[in-house]
This record gives sequence, C-alpha cells and structure tokens, in this order.
Amino acid sequence: MRADLLAGPVDGLDEALDAVDTFDRALVGGLLRPQAAADADGLTRLAGAVVGTPLATRVAEAAAKASAGTADEDHFVALAAARTALLGSVHDALLTLVEAAAGRPRGASAAPAADGQPTVNLLNAARAWLSDLARCGWQGLDHEVVSGAAEVVSAMLPDPSLRRLATLLDGFAAELAASCPGASTERFPVRRWADLWSRGMLLTVPGAAGTPVTGTADGRLLPLGIDVQEHATAAQAQVHAVFEPADGSASRLVRASVSVPKPDTVLGAGIWQLLRPHMSLLAAAGEGRSMVLTGMPVTAEGDLVWSDEHARPGEPAEAFATARVALPTATAPVTAPLDRHPARIAVPVFLEGYTARTDDDGVLTFTVAGLDLVVDTDRIPVAGPLTPETAAKSGACIALIRWDAGTFAVQPLAVETTVRKKVTSVHAGAWAGGTTDKAGARAEKAATDAATVLSERAGRLLRK
Repeated sequence: MRADLLAGPVDGLDEALDAVDTFDRALVGGLLRPQAAADADGLTRLAGAVVGTPLATRVAEAAAKASAGTADEDHFVALAAARTALLGSVHDALLTLVEAAAGRPRGASAAPAADGQPTVNLLNAARAWLSDLARCGWQGLDHEVVSGAAEVVSAMLPDPSLRRLATLLDGFAAELAASCPGASTERFPVRRWADLWSRGMLLTVPGAAGTPVTGTADGRLLPLGIDVQEHATAAQAQVHAVFEPADGSASRLVRASVSVPKPDTVLGAGIWQLLRPHMSLLAAAGEGRSMVLTGMPVTAEGDLVWSDEHARPGEPAEAFATARVALPTATAPVTAPLDRHPARIAVPVFLEGYTARTDDDGVLTFTVAGLDLVVDTDRIPVAGPLTPETAAKSGACIALIRWDAGTFAVQPLAVETTVRKKVTSVHAGAWAGGTTDKAGARAEKAATDAATVLSERAGRLLRK
C-alpha cells in the first residue's frame, strides 16, 4: 500500500467543509428569523459553494429566502441538497486518495431502480416536521415540536418503502427529545444533527430512496474480517470479504451485514448469541473458512442481501492469505449517491512493515511508508480477543481506512503478532462462531443467563 499518497493535498477540501460547518451553525439558532450575521453568512457561503453546478440557482434562491425568514419546504430541500452535495464531493475526493494508495480500481456505477410511488402524503408530513425543526433550530427545541414526529413514524413503519425514513426520523426524534428544552442545552452534536436533518429532507423527495440495483452472486466468498458496532439497544456485525465470481470475472470487494435489537444487559461477546442465528457467514469468518454462494442477491454497491439458503461452507481460507493475494486486485464497490459522506469511508486494506508506537496519552499510531496513521482503538470491539495492546505489538494488519476530524485513521479487523517466536493471527471477530477462550466463554455464559432471565420475565408478563 502506498500510504504516502494519503498525505496528498485535496483541492477545495477545507473550503467545502467550512461551508458545511457555517451552515450547520445556522441550524443551531434556526432559520425562521436568522438574526446573527454569522447565520446569514452560513447560508450565503453554502450557496456560494455550489455556484457553477445545477443546484446553483435553486440554492441561491433558498438561501435568500431563508435569510429573510420566508423559506418554505422546497427551499429547505434545496439547502439540504447543497449540503449533501458538498459532503459527497469531499467523500469522492478522499476515496480517490484511498483507492490510489491501495492501487485498487473502482467498479462501474449503477443508477438506483425506481420504487413504486410511496404515499406522498406521508412524505409531505415528514418534510413538514423537518422544516419545523429547521425553523426553530436546535436552541428552539421543545417537546411539542419534537413529538410531532411520532404520528408520522407510526404511519410510515408498515410500508417497507418508507421504513428507511421512518427509522431515521424515529431515532432523530429520540435524540432531540433527550436534549429538550434546547434553550437550556449547552452543547449540541451540530454535525450529526445536521447530517440527520439533511438525509431526512432528501428522503422525503419521491424516488430518492430507490431500491438499489440488485443482481445475483455465484462464486467463492473469502472473508477478511468483521466490523462490530454495539449500542445499548442494538448490535450490528458487518463482514468485509473478497468475492471471486464463478465465471472467472474480476474479483470484487463485498460486504454482508446483520443487525439485531438487544437488551442492554447483553454485552461484549454475548452479542454473538443474538447475531449468530441470522447469518452463517459469521461462523465461517470466525473459523477462517470460505463460503460458496449460489444465487445470492447483491447490490451494485457491493452489499450482499444475505440469505443462508444461498450459501454453504467452503474450504478453509485464512484471512491474511486473502489479504496478501486477493485483496490488492479486488475491484472496489461504488457508493450509492445518498451514502456519499466522509463518515461512510471504510476501505479494507492490508498493512505490513509498519512501526507501532503508543504516546503518553495512550494514542496508538502506525507509521506506514513514512506516514503516521492513528489507530482508532475505540472501534476495536470488546466482543473479541483483539485488543489495543495486541495491535500495538503487531507487524501486519487487516484494517479499514477511515476518515474523521480531518485525518485518516485505521481500524484493525485482524493483526499478526509474534508469540513465543511464532506468528499468530488475532481477529476482532474470532468469537463470532463460538469460542473456548476463557474470557469469551464467560461473556457468552453471562449473556445466556441474562437472556434466560429476560425470557422468563417476558413469559410471566404475557401470562398475566
């Protein structure tokens, strides 16, 4: 990997991010009557950043109307589109650097397929609620404004074509409610809430959430590693892998994900008990085994729509052998238009020959080809044997390249380290299929006990 290429300059990057930041600050105070000069400047700079694009005229009008306090819902959609387009351009520029460093080609793009027309009235209701949020701003939040989402979400959830937007609105409203009243809140997650607001506004445009183009995959799947994300009430595992088509065409990078709700008492390795029954791939990845796919649905963005009936266990496939041999020539997937955001960058790479050091603040850094890459140890899950200490002693690593707070970082999925003069691999998802490791076994038993207690309580409640 040519890690030094990640240090290359990106023309217009700072200007684009600055325009987004100034607009996000305007949302804090609200767009009903922007009083502060900084708020009006945020709108003007957002419009100026898209001059020369097809959005220019509509965004300039929307910025002028918002500055005057007379913006309507269509104007808010235009502002959200401009903000999303700017972050999309940042995503594309950064991804170009990463792909150049990895020496990996990008796949051809595909337009989303049109959904059947969803209920326009519900989309309009969602847009009206998001517009009310923009007018009052985060500082003007109160429970009456936030509660307006509940009825819209309830009406949307039964419709599969609206479930993506309904889920976003439901989670967004819960975060906003936790900060009510806004007038007494000292700090807001400004970028995050602006991201959620913008995404929601664009999803209210009919056709924006079109179904991805989906084909089928026949061939061999070689897992690289598992990215685990855990929340108090939910958990997700995403397997990154190289897919080798049976027809001999070029191999490509793919992902397969599974998400489940969970009680907050199930922690660490216990989450595998919830995830494991829904995806046989987890066990294969944990055991270092390939999978043979037959007719597996896959989107143009490289996401396998996993179904166990389309997969069977294959031959052993060691992840580091895959990373050394198959990963460098695998085609990178395209990114869906609405998913073009710097926070979504997660590119699998193989690193070796680096030096690792930990500073006085506990920050771990890999120096690769003269470039310092911070290791995002916070993303190393506790649901596996990989630890920051193990990563610090490693000599090779399968990782995801990410970008956050203006810099590239790496998230280890697996590392090679020397134990008693023997090279040993340690994987973040090693316990996905079960484990005899003492720590993992204890966590699994604790999760089993917690699940049993919850099941008994639920049974008693139902009987009552």
